[in-house]
Amino acid sequence: MSGIDGTPTESVRAVVLPAVGAPLRVTRIRLPRPGPGRVRVRLAAAGVCHSDLSLANGTLAHPVPAVLGHEGAGTVTEVGEGVESIRPGQRVILNWAPSCGRCHFCAVLAEPWLCAEANAGTTTPYARDEDGGELYPGLTVAAFAEETVVPEHAVLPLPDGIPPAEAALLGCAVLTGWGAVHHNARVREGESVLVIGVGGVGLAVLQAARIAGASRIVAVDVSEGKEPLARAAGATDFLLASDRTAREVRALTGGLGVDVAIECAGRAETIRAAWSATRRGGRAVVVGIGGKDQKVTFSALELFITGRTLSGCVYGNSVPARDLPVLAEHVLAGRFDLSALVTDRIALDGVPDAFEAMLAGRGGRALVVHDG
Repeated sequence: MSGIDGTPTESVRAVVLPAVGAPLRVTRIRLPRPGPGRVRVRLAAAGVCHSDLSLANGTLAHPVPAVLGHEGAGTVTEVGEGVESIRPGQRVILNWAPSCGRCHFCAVLAEPWLCAEANAGTTTPYARDEDGGELYPGLTVAAFAEETVVPEHAVLPLPDGIPPAEAALLGCAVLTGWGAVHHNARVREGESVLVIGVGGVGLAVLQAARIAGASRIVAVDVSEGKEPLARAAGATDFLLASDRTAREVRALTGGLGVDVAIECAGRAETIRAAWSATRRGGRAVVVGIGGKDQKVTFSALELFITGRTLSGCVYGNSVPARDLPVLAEHVLAGRFDLSALVTDRIALDGVPDAFEAMLAGRGGRALVVHDG
């Protein structure tokens, strides 16, 4: 069979979303050899992120059928014509939001995490199913597969010394959590921090807040089973989520509220709780991806009286080429523990069950690990 560009292809296993809301299928697909400016990567591992669930259920719009997965790492096996920055045999991290460097956000504002073209790669088919049907790459990189083919600027060299499987987490959860703390909220030493939602990103936020020198770190989740994970990551306090969350956080902080609240669940009630648990003049940051039907309301008077700021957070306001070396230094020094984010190591066949676990609020990060 010919590939998407007419070149010979090979068959690999992948997780396919046939249609929005449809059950995932673990099947074989046909990948092309990399064309000009493209790179083929053999995956070592891929993290199962809540954003993948948002793609599957339609919260985030995406062409289908698609191979999901956007948080991955592996080894380059082949490069296409004109590729100069990456070579075969090089270990890389996949970058699901590669910046173009040319748009207003990149070139004028120096805010590449808001790049207007970051997801341009999602709209072009990159592979075929066994029947010849076109497949789209989930958030450009299609990491839920044994191998993938991506644009050259969607891979970043993996710093030496980082374990190849856990390195996948750097591609989304860790960059997002780290950036939410250090670039968006700009947590200062001695400040208090609230983290709502202790999944993979939430665990990364907790570790980043600890490294930033936060004095009190309060973790909130719907599952009491998350408490050991949260405390191991740096939480000084743990609360079960309820309609009393904001009041309980205030009770822990002498009635003032926390300096910074970082919301990682993407729900109207948890965003509102993060806002209400923040002190006057404090900062509330929304990392979680909520649906367009999730409405958060504030009164005009409270906006004036509280003097708080509320901000969204895309990819942790991170610049991967800048932030990855910093994170690698923390990992290699033992200050940031990538393995502490992983609660389950699975094969590709386990991805549908990992989605169910996310829906139920169980675990931290499931990691698809390939043999070899």
